[in-house]
Order: sequence, then structure tokens, then C-alpha cells
Amino acid sequence: MKKSARKAIIAGNWKMNKTRPEAKTLLEDIKPLVANAEGNVEVIACVPFTNLETAVNVTAGSNIKVGAENVHFEKSGAYTGEISADMLVEVGVEYVVIGHSERRQYFGETDETVNKRTLAALEAGLKPIVCVGELKWERECNITEEVIARQIKLDLWKVSKEAIKNVVIAYEPVWAIGTGLTASPEQAQEVCAFIRKQLAKLYDEETAESVTIQYGGSMNAANAAELLAQPDIDGGLIGGASLKADAFNVIVQAAVNG
Repeated sequence: MKKSARKAIIAGNWKMNKTRPEAKTLLEDIKPLVANAEGNVEVIACVPFTNLETAVNVTAGSNIKVGAENVHFEKSGAYTGEISADMLVEVGVEYVVIGHSERRQYFGETDETVNKRTLAALEAGLKPIVCVGELKWERECNITEEVIARQIKLDLWKVSKEAIKNVVIAYEPVWAIGTGLTASPEQAQEVCAFIRKQLAKLYDEETAESVTIQYGGSMNAANAAELLAQPDIDGGLIGGASLKADAFNVIVQAAVNG
């Protein structure tokens, strides 16, 4: 299968930014800029919980999908401060980011909880964007592949061959998140290709070739085209650049043209 047969996905990960009025303004600015991507590139805005309803309403009728930044693995119960997959679906959310490096670093997320959240999201009909990536010292120790292989196996445990078609994998080297550092196109391609090989081992080559693999790690307007030109990089999970309509649009257009 050629890269063009896979769905290219550009997802903005807003993190803990934007009030509801600010979210409305940003999405209104983005909508006309990315309208030409419909049918070619899936455009997603992954916003804080407080902005989800605003985002769903503002993007209604447009080609922009809405994603959440996290989800709990239980359907309901005594989990103060958490949000279930069913709650997200009810609001109108289609995607959810799971296992972002900041969740792992600051909030104790583990491969076990990433797996549980992924299974819960899929059961509810959400499309998980599952994040994997190595620390800087793990890369320096030359164990990037071991780290990635372990994460893929654990995070996707019990995810069926049918269900994996609704999963997006985001490779985000932790050393390139919020640091301004970016993996070179060659480095990013090497790991994304390795991820695809691991998927082929878990499932089969045809299934692996159908899965969208994003790069996340300081992708911006200046480097997006070169990163997205790589054969195994099908999109981007965009942090800071997703908070500026013009910069985000440059990345979307790079995917459209790539």
C-alpha cells in the first residue's frame, strides 16, 4: 500500500491553553484556512475539556474534527476529576489523545493505563491517538527501538486487528516536546518505519500499512513539509504551532500537498 492510500491526519494538541472565547476565535480563524483539506487530510483540534462543547459547536458543518486530550478507562464511578469515554462521545468528540509524554511525565501515566484507556476509548467508538516515544537518555543509550517496541506491544495489548484500523500512532520523541528540538526527518522516518514493522509483527503487513503514524515533536511551519514528505510519516500531532491559525494552516497545507 502506498502512503497516499493512508489517511493523513494533522491534529492540534492545544494542551492547557485557551479559554472558551479564545477557543472560539481560534477555531473560527482556522476553519476557512483548512477548508480545502477536506477529503485529503483529516484536521483535528484536540482541546481542553472545558473547550470541548465550544469546539464541537464552532466546527459543526466544517471539516474539522474535535478531540479530547485524555480519557479515563472506567465508564463511571468514584474517580473525582476524570472524564469517561461515553461522556466524550455524548459531547460529540471523535478523537482522543492517549499517553502523551506530558501525561506520562507529570501525571503517572504508564503503559498499562495507556492500554486501558485505549481499550475504553475504542469500546465507546472513539479514535485514540496513542503516543509513544523515547527519552533523551534512552536515545543516547541507543535503546530507542527497544523502548518503542515495548510501548507498542503494551499500549496495544488486546487491541484487535479490526480495532487497530481506528487507532492513530503518534511518535513523539520526549526530548523534542516543548524543547524546540526536533528529530531530523531521517530520525523521525527511521522510528516511524520501525513502528510500522512492529505493527506488522503484531498484526500483519497489510494492516500495518493501513495505520496512520504521525510525528509529534516541535513540528512547525518551517519543518513540516520535509517531515511529512517521509514515506512513513502520515501526519503530525502539533503542539505550540496549533495555537496560531496561520502556522497551523501551513502544516495542514504541507500535508495536503505532500
